[in-house]
Amino acid sequence: MSRLPVRPKHELGQHFLVDENILGVIGRLSELSSEDIVLEVGPGLGVLTGYLTGVAAHVHAVELDRSLEPELRARLGDRHNLELHFGDALAFDLAGLRPRPGKLVANLPYSIATPLVVESLDGLPSLERWCVMVQREVADRFFAAPSTKAYGAVSVLIQLATRRAGFHPVSPSVFLPRPRVESALIAFCRVPMPAGYTHVKRVVGAAFAHRRKTLPNSLALAGLVSRERAAEALAQLGRSPHVRAEELRPPEFVALAHALA
Repeated sequence: MSRLPVRPKHELGQHFLVDENILGVIGRLSELSSEDIVLEVGPGLGVLTGYLTGVAAHVHAVELDRSLEPELRARLGDRHNLELHFGDALAFDLAGLRPRPGKLVANLPYSIATPLVVESLDGLPSLERWCVMVQREVADRFFAAPSTKAYGAVSVLIQLATRRAGFHPVSPSVFLPRPRVESALIAFCRVPMPAGYTHVKRVVGAAFAHRRKTLPNSLALAGLVSRERAAEALAQLGRSPHVRAEELRPPEFVALAHALA
């Protein structure tokens, strides 16, 4: 810890990437090229940022902690292809960035990893590839199979909009301070989104809102449709009214949303 130029903020969950040996893996999984416009969220001390600016055409780096600005400017201030943006990535107008990013490559802060990725699926249509470092259990959740504990609304939405392209476990030793959990790099790329994705997203959210309830009950409790209407829609799919959300495959949620439309 004495090697760090700044003290990590526990309240922000800061775990700075310090081991440059992982950078080559990130470059491979992200398929980084000299033509890429990259979005990085949570640059921290700029270790990954420096690597990205050395390869990509342009990098947008969004950092919440303004106290890191002097360190980032000192380390990366001469990079002509870097724009530093300070603010909360969940509230920032990422869709307004120019040039538009085509890839999200980041060591994501654990607290925002899931909502940021989910919202980027339709909120950042310019993105074609994601390569993110997240908590291992979060990475497992992204592409979990139906009827497993990890499978949920996040799994469904990510699998409807992307396909998995790579995975690499990451040791706690690449960070300072070391997290108490395992991490992983996971890469995925965009596929055509189903028609009516916004409506599908609402249905998926309502379906998992009361996970232990049957699907018709969960949809009704969430205020989406009546239990009877939900049961009728499930019958069109050949599904029992006693089925739970975790049993449906992602394409079945699309069919359910269309039946409920």
